[in-house]
Amino acid sequence: MKTRTWIEGLLAAAIGGGANALTVIIVDPIAFNLGEGLSKLLQVTAVGGLVAVAAFLKQSPIPKAEGGDN
Repeated sequence: MKTRTWIEGLLAAAIGGGANALTVIIVDPIAFNLGEGLSKLLQVTAVGGLVAVAAFLKQSPIPKAEGGDN
């Protein structure tokens, strides 16, 4: 896997995981919203992104340097 492709996959995992966490707005719009609940919403979004990144890293570990002695 090329490094650029790996980085794109890592970013896609982070964005997808964070976006998926936005579903809490539907579940509890009073506690998680863009007003008073923004702090909680950002925390849930960050955790969702981190979980997705961890899953991606488990599936596709950091690639070795290209063109060096491997």
